[in-house]
Amino acid sequence: MPFFAPFGRRGRLFSGTGRRQYVWGLWLLLLFSFSPAPPDAPKKGLKTRNVIIVVIDGPRFSETWDSIPGLIPNMATRLRPRGVFLPNFFNNGFTYTNSGHAAITTGINQPIDNFGQELPQQPSIFQCWRKATGKPATAAWLITSKDKLHILANTLNPEWKDQYMPSIDCGISGPGSGYRSDSLTLIAVKRILTEHKPNLVLINFMEPDGFAHAGNWPFYLRGIARDDRYVMELYNFLRRSKTYRNNTTLLITNDHGRHLNGIDSGYMEHGDDCLGCRHISLLALGPDFRSGLTLAEQHTLVDLAPTVAYLLGFPFEQSQGKPMQSLMKR
Repeated sequence: MPFFAPFGRRGRLFSGTGRRQYVWGLWLLLLFSFSPAPPDAPKKGLKTRNVIIVVIDGPRFSETWDSIPGLIPNMATRLRPRGVFLPNFFNNGFTYTNSGHAAITTGINQPIDNFGQELPQQPSIFQCWRKATGKPATAAWLITSKDKLHILANTLNPEWKDQYMPSIDCGISGPGSGYRSDSLTLIAVKRILTEHKPNLVLINFMEPDGFAHAGNWPFYLRGIARDDRYVMELYNFLRRSKTYRNNTTLLITNDHGRHLNGIDSGYMEHGDDCLGCRHISLLALGPDFRSGLTLAEQHTLVDLAPTVAYLLGFPFEQSQGKPMQSLMKR
């Protein structure tokens, strides 16, 4: 019997009970046909299979995107036209290294010990992704110049602690070993991507922050310039790779900025709510993002984790932020 009975065939379907059942069924069909999907549900057809987050640690906006091409010619002139740039991107939580990185990986702003002695309160995108997918530890990596960032692999949450952790390559040789130069971190990144082919990676380049704390202005600037080159090297590596070409999202951001001139010790420190400490940036490149676009809308670090979850299609409900769907192709 056709769904809509032709005129003149008015048997049981249009008797009292049949008519009520028909109307009720039609109402349900229309309800579920036109109900929108949940706003944070990933759309079908996303091409992203891998996400790599690069955190350039602690440059001020005034030395990066506020004076382009300046020290970042690769990101400003070669990569920006290929992705979405967000100049109004902020750390709206705690402007320290470990807190800023934890906001990226957990989607939650929290005060946290900055010396690597305290774990984040909630699980990371690495743990949630591994649980959802059943992938091994070698499919998710923390590759960081700062050894203290090993804390991002775990959580204090007893339901998640010591479970679904990513692999780590942090500092010279792990927790307590000290910081390594960013050039060596880039070598480690290429080696791990080649050998293990992970799907979810966070990379930390520390030199701008490290040299600024040392009060070495020329080397602080050199660190920014070098990290710009390393990001370009990474992008070219991904583009040439059969594993990562055309299916990888690259998110380039910072954990915090630095004090404005005239505040405390200026560029040498950070950690308050001055604009210099809060104002950072995001450059997003990938097969599901628009290209050549600058978005004026404001976003913060806690929006990164739910955006990663959206792209990779795993549940992530704990975040204080939201997926940045305005970056996506329509």
